[in-house]
Amino acid sequence: MELLQCTGLKKVYGKGETAVCALNGIDLTVTRGEFVAVAGASGSGKSTLLHMLAGVDKPTAGQVLIDGVDVGTLDPTRAALFRRRKVGLIYQFFNLIPTLSVEKNIALPLLLDKRKPDPAFFDQLIRTLGLEGKRRALPGQLSGGQQQRVAIARALCYRPALLLADEPTGNLDRKNSDEILDLLTLCHRNWGQTILLVTHDEHLAAQADQVITLSDGRIVCDRSRG
Repeated sequence: MELLQCTGLKKVYGKGETAVCALNGIDLTVTRGEFVAVAGASGSGKSTLLHMLAGVDKPTAGQVLIDGVDVGTLDPTRAALFRRRKVGLIYQFFNLIPTLSVEKNIALPLLLDKRKPDPAFFDQLIRTLGLEGKRRALPGQLSGGQQQRVAIARALCYRPALLLADEPTGNLDRKNSDEILDLLTLCHRNWGQTILLVTHDEHLAAQADQVITLSDGRIVCDRSRG
């Protein structure tokens, strides 16, 4: 069943002779439970595509449907609520609240909605991501790899329909990068989490079920593992 569908997606910045076409006619479908990697060199349009999918920016033309919702038609307030509840976001910069504990950072999307985490799932999430002994720690007391684990847990705490990861290992060494990839793969396998990973790292991309390569705002290769 289709979870994400992009049709004729186009993004142009600027006008006239200074216009830059960051995305040029992207057609993309992701079914529930898939792990898809979007690869490509810097400037190929990867992050622009992710911003369109998350509703952070609006397309110049085309459509993005996530779980039946046309993301591009949402006003800023509705788009923010949709991201919080339906789309988990992970960036290379962890974006944790320095004055909040690990537990509160993870639960923040739910707390903003005045909801409490499901205790069983919350505990399972913390165990799966290896944060049992860090529940009350502050972000400044954690390593980079641990901070990214907290960011992943925060993105998953709402059980989002889609998890978007934008260069999630960009600030980590190879060992921590491999550990973060292993955790994403575990979430995909154990919980059936749909994941779209944006990366320039071919080693990371190769672990996905499907790899889509962008160049100059277009899909130039689309291949499935096996």
